[in-house]
Order: sequence, then C-alpha cells, then structure tokens
Amino acid sequence: MGISQELWKANQDLAIASLNSDFVQGIANGTLAKPKFAYYVGQDAFFLEAFARSYSIAAAKSPDFQAFGVLHNLASGVLEELKLHQNYATSWGVNFQRISPGVATRRYTDFLSSIAWSSEIGFTAIAMSPCMRLYAFLGQALAKNGIPEHDYTDWIRTYSSPDFEDLAQTLEILVDQYATLTPKAQEIYRYAMICERDFFQAASEIE
Repeated sequence: MGISQELWKANQDLAIASLNSDFVQGIANGTLAKPKFAYYVGQDAFFLEAFARSYSIAAAKSPDFQAFGVLHNLASGVLEELKLHQNYATSWGVNFQRISPGVATRRYTDFLSSIAWSSEIGFTAIAMSPCMRLYAFLGQALAKNGIPEHDYTDWIRTYSSPDFEDLAQTLEILVDQYATLTPKAQEIYRYAMICERDFFQAASEIE
C-alpha cells in the first residue's frame, strides 16, 4: 500500500463526515438551497485559484523535470475546473469579483500557501491530495446508482468522471514518489481533510 492510500484510509472518518454532511447530501438529492450552493461556488473559485498557485509553487521546486511537467498539467486541470465554476457563476448569478473569502476558506488557502512556500514538494502534494481524493470519492459515491437529473447534476458528473479520478491518482503518485510517512505528513493530511469538512459545513450554514 502506498503512502497516499495509507493516509486516505487513516482519515475515513472525515471522508464519511463530508459525505454525510447536509451540504453534500443536499447535492446528492437536489434539495440543497440555491443560496448555499451559490456561496459555495464563489468560495470554491477563490480556493481553486489558491490551489492552482500551490501547484505552480511546487512545480518551481520540483527536483526533476518529470514532476515539473506533472504539476503543471495538474494546474491546468484546476483551470478547467474553474471554467465549470464560471459556468455556475453565470447560471447562478455569482459575481466572482465581489467574492471575499470566508473564515473556513481563508484558513484552508493560507494553510496550502504556507505549505507550498515553506516545504518540499512531497509535503505540498500531501496537503493538496485530500481535496482531489475526497472530491473523487464524493462524486463516485453520489453517482453509484446513476447520476440523477436535478440542479446539481453537473457537479456530480464532474467529480465522478474517470478524468477527475485520473487527476486524483496523478497527484497521489507524486505523494508516493516524493513523500515519506512521518508524523508531520500525517498531521498535514488530516488538517487538510478537516479543512474540507469545514468548507462544506460553512456553506451549509449560510442562510
């Protein structure tokens, strides 16, 4: 078992907590209040910009050109994801220019930025991997019995897709290649998983 799998399995409690959250279950059955999803879209766009920057910082620190190329390709995947969010923004009346990050969002992006600037790429990959693996897990879980047709169909389709699974696995390969299973690695991974859970919770609490 690779390091990435060990870290993921050690944090199943947080993965299940995210899956069972009111926000994700509201996406699953299409009952999530639209203002909550609109808030989430804006916050996630802010987050994804920071996520792409963290990939780029890690790429600049890459010890070899192979990792450099992989990280730039992953950053390109984030830019494609941002296009989806732009489509959401158009449909849901979200103005990205007027978005300010909430507490949970800022806590998560500051954490990623700090790790990317201060650490080697192994730790950065560990900090970023929970987002990719968790979203693939959530998308696949929600699409297990077929993708339903409602307002959040595109969200489920995107994160349950083989293409997104490939991106998650690509990042996990970097974790396995450039990281070691240390207490610091475990702490970083779990903190990112907590940030994911809190991100969904913050969106669900918006009135």
